[in-house]
Amino acid sequence: MLIADTSAWARASNPLIRGEWSAALRAGQVATCSIVTLELLYSARNAQELATIEAEQALLRDVPVTVSAQRAAIGSLRELAARGKGQHRVPISDALIAAAAHDAGLDVLHYDRHYDRLAQVLGFTSVWISPAGTLEQ
Repeated sequence: MLIADTSAWARASNPLIRGEWSAALRAGQVATCSIVTLELLYSARNAQELATIEAEQALLRDVPVTVSAQRAAIGSLRELAARGKGQHRVPISDALIAAAAHDAGLDVLHYDRHYDRLAQVLGFTSVWISPAGTLEQ
């Protein structure tokens, strides 16, 4: 099971991955967390679309963003900063999603290089939904 980042959701309808994505959803292999749900709801264009997204997200395993995960996210930024200039510059949402995945023993499905960097310090597996540069949003 993997937490699907917003970057994966944004590309889910791409013909190159649509079939595999749908199969993973049907098989219960995709999880979410409140940070992903909030990002997806933010992208809704209207109340009806928001309600549809919310209903889809409610069908998935919801991984909690615990205090432990929040502390791990902070620690990950600290560890990345120690590696060199700007290494800690990852979106806060990505750090929280990665830490929630780590806390739950899950991996992250994404289309975002930040997760490769976060995986180095949090110990989850960074899984690209498709190789970098192969999909348009």
